[in-house]
Amino acid sequence: MRVLVVHSRYRSNAPSGENNVVDQEAAALADRGHEVELFQRRSDEIASWPVHRRAMLPARTVYSGSSRRELTVELGRFRPDVVHIHNTFPMITPTVLYACRDAGVPVVVTIHNYKLLCASGDFFRDGMPCHDCAGSRGGAAVRHGCYRGSRLATIPVVAGANLHRGAWRRLVSAYIFISAAQRDLMQDLGLPSDRIFVKHNFVPPADVCPDEREHKVVYLGRLDAAKGAPFLMRAWDSFRARDPQSQLRLVIAGGGPMAEAVRSWSATRPSVEVLGLLPRDAAADVLRQAVAVVVPSQWEETFGLVAVEAMAAGVAAIAPDRGSFPELITDRVTGALFEPERPEALASILREVDSDPQVFVRYGRDGRTSYEKRFHPDVNLDELLDVYRFAVRNPSTTLR
Repeated sequence: MRVLVVHSRYRSNAPSGENNVVDQEAAALADRGHEVELFQRRSDEIASWPVHRRAMLPARTVYSGSSRRELTVELGRFRPDVVHIHNTFPMITPTVLYACRDAGVPVVVTIHNYKLLCASGDFFRDGMPCHDCAGSRGGAAVRHGCYRGSRLATIPVVAGANLHRGAWRRLVSAYIFISAAQRDLMQDLGLPSDRIFVKHNFVPPADVCPDEREHKVVYLGRLDAAKGAPFLMRAWDSFRARDPQSQLRLVIAGGGPMAEAVRSWSATRPSVEVLGLLPRDAAADVLRQAVAVVVPSQWEETFGLVAVEAMAAGVAAIAPDRGSFPELITDRVTGALFEPERPEALASILREVDSDPQVFVRYGRDGRTSYEKRFHPDVNLDELLDVYRFAVRNPSTTLR
């Protein structure tokens, strides 16, 4: 098949699982012999724009005539069988949907987050899950300044979602949600149910270390409140307060808005090591050496990518019992789930890791088996191609 992948890339100064998924999926399609081209824009470009152009960015997130025109040229040149859209915010915008409609090309959309219903994209506010905008037009988001903490910045985000909501419903031939939990939380989008698919994210295989592991747990990812950085710090302090002589170490790798706060916290805790933002290969090496990976997310993760990457490496995942995690991890078989809003619940599991690490090594082995059956690229790619074929056979009503 000829596939044109559309993606607005997130900034490179913080980890983006979505960027990785897009790259890996495109490479896997090409390895299977499909013709793949990427129509991309990079958020890193914004920093180099002149002041007047940056000032126009909020308006560009609502409607971008240039993206529509440029994609129209690409569609005419490449003539794809299907266009696969991942992220359009902020550099591309949903105007590319109209270009695909005009060219008569079916569209598949992977919905990675909650952006179509939530200005911040994560259903998370003031340290807690929030669904105030799920069944509305986003007025609560404007009142609370949910995008970048600014009411002014939130207005164009909400306006764009409202303006293009009909296009998302009518101009797409197939929708991919990356977990059933995400699909259920986004029912208020009103998408046609016969065009909805659940396909978990693409996760490449990883080398598995021997059963002998270093006595440590690892956190990999963005350092912010939604990903659970404050929660993890509280849980670790609770664990250490009860077991001050424990030899278990916590290794943290990642970047983000709380990076300095995490580093300052770790400076007075010899049991904690902060490595900063690592290249993917280095992060994978850190992961493979651990007894378990801790994923303390406080938002309702649409897909726990790090948890499945751990399973691919044969490492047990410890995660909250909400969002996509119960769908990905079988509690006490491939990992452990904890009560999401109780740091003491995570601390209790850390004590289990400390006292009987071989149990978690066994969880890791079983996790690798589960990964092979459910998340391996061969399985995942077959599912994706089935969605593409459906879209080609069943184009949206506007293309018929």
